[in-house]
Amino acid sequence: MTDSMGTHEAWAAALHAHGRRVTKQRLAVLAAVEHHPHSPAEQILAAARQELPELTAQSVYVVLGDLTDLQMLRRFEPPHSPALYETRVGDNHHHAVCISCGRVEDVECAVGHAPCLTPSWDENSRPMTIQIADVLYQGICEDCQRTQKLPSTTDK
Repeated sequence: MTDSMGTHEAWAAALHAHGRRVTKQRLAVLAAVEHHPHSPAEQILAAARQELPELTAQSVYVVLGDLTDLQMLRRFEPPHSPALYETRVGDNHHHAVCISCGRVEDVECAVGHAPCLTPSWDENSRPMTIQIADVLYQGICEDCQRTQKLPSTTDK
């Protein structure tokens, strides 16, 4: 694997903390997602098979589901796209998606903290503790603006 030993040790510790065995399948999926963030399961399978050729699609889906449930992976679903996965969890960051090419970029909270985790409840609501708020920015990336000769926001 091309990951640092520290990353593998952190993943192993997290798996043990959740009562899971450290398997080559789990490590291959984690490494694939780490190296290819914002990828769908099919791309994760292809990347993980570079390291573990015998890996089956079913085992990748099972591992992705389990690691998502454990919050070791984050799954998000942009419109018109299969679910995408990343190893960046726990910080409530957001995503920007190019509506032309589908490129996904991480976006930090615009105000430096997570006000989206403190919703305003109306009198008919039954309030709950919010843990994740998904904000999805949609636009056209600079590469697509250039190739399609579209005006950019910096042309104003």
